Amino acid sequence: MFQQRLRERSEKQNTRLCLGLDPRLAAHGSFEQMKRQTLAVLEGVAPHAACVKPQAAFYEAMGLQGIEFMIELMRLARTLDLPVLLDAKRGDIGSTAEAYAQAWMTGEHAGNALTVNPYLGFETLRPFVDAGRKNGGGVFVLVKTSNPGSKDLQDLSTPDGLLAEVVAKALDSLGAEEGEGLSSVGAVVGATHPAELKKFRDLMPRATLLLPGLGAQGAKAEDLVDAFHEDGSGAVVSASRGIQYASADLGVEAAVQAAIRFKDQLNQAAQK
Repeated sequence: MFQQRLRERSEKQNTRLCLGLDPRLAAHGSFEQMKRQTLAVLEGVAPHAACVKPQAAFYEAMGLQGIEFMIELMRLARTLDLPVLLDAKRGDIGSTAEAYAQAWMTGEHAGNALTVNPYLGFETLRPFVDAGRKNGGGVFVLVKTSNPGSKDLQDLSTPDGLLAEVVAKALDSLGAEEGEGLSSVGAVVGATHPAELKKFRDLMPRATLLLPGLGAQGAKAEDLVDAFHEDGSGAVVSASRGIQYASADLGVEAAVQAAIRFKDQLNQAAQK
């Protein structure tokens, strides 16, 4: 199961850091330079990361060569024993959801985790969850996202609480199908909402939380204490631009040092 692999690697490497890799072609002199720097950052940072999270949109924006590059990056991550969490935020109905799950959670990509959007209805999560359980993968479902506009929908009041809370409760029920302990159904909760972390941690005790927003989006490691269980497990925190683009000259060593700083800060927060 992906989440179990993630927890084991987090403990082995003593890290709660998720390495986001969102390469921006405009920041580099050419596609080949961007590719070399991105792969070098992956190799350099891998010992300090619990997982790697490529954001599919940045690769798709470069067309076929970008998608091929993303697949190459995922292969390299596997050779480095680094779990791959593909940030694609898929979500659709029926056979289309099944096709998305087949594309990114079966066959060559079996064992991957995938971010999933629940806002077409909870039944649309089933193909992704089933694919994860069958192939050793997992899902991270959007609950409370890191962007300021998340409140437009996710903070709407319902008879059962805020909409994000309704989603969290549904995910806990879905994870409970697997019995006690760690679930293959994780949740995305923005690190930019530190005051809400305890609430979502309590609503989803079985779920691994993915917390995006560290670094460039303004979240700080010391504010994330409530995302973790008492033993320091239960969450990984994603940083992207703050690592890959840590220096103006795109130096790999600067990226590695930024990752180490984030790792150390997160470890300190998790152990409080």
